Amino acid sequence: MTKAVGTVTKEVERLLGIDILGDRTIYLGESNLSHMRSAHPEDFEKYGDTMSDILAAPDYVGQNPSDGSIEYVKEFFRDGDYVKVAVRLAKSARFYARSLYVLNPRRVKNYIEKGTLKKT
Repeated sequence: MTKAVGTVTKEVERLLGIDILGDRTIYLGESNLSHMRSAHPEDFEKYGDTMSDILAAPDYVGQNPSDGSIEYVKEFFRDGDYVKVAVRLAKSARFYARSLYVLNPRRVKNYIEKGTLKKT
């Protein structure tokens, strides 16, 4: 069961300097959901239900240089966690949420300082 969980906005496109020509919808497929639950079970248990919120209103966005995925990062102040949702363009020309997990806060601060993560 594939469902829509977000949209790649014009703001994200502008911040990252990318061009999106087709469907901007971000989908979540069964295999992606299964991966999130198995690869990062504690993080998914805690933050899985916030995925659409992270995609709709990230605090930071970036683009992974190795695979081109769009990284949506939200800071959850109550726990001091930075949660990343990685979105990748599939061969089908559809965007899919591929992973969700908590990042190391020091690395996030380094990425922000370097400009790898951009404030939204």
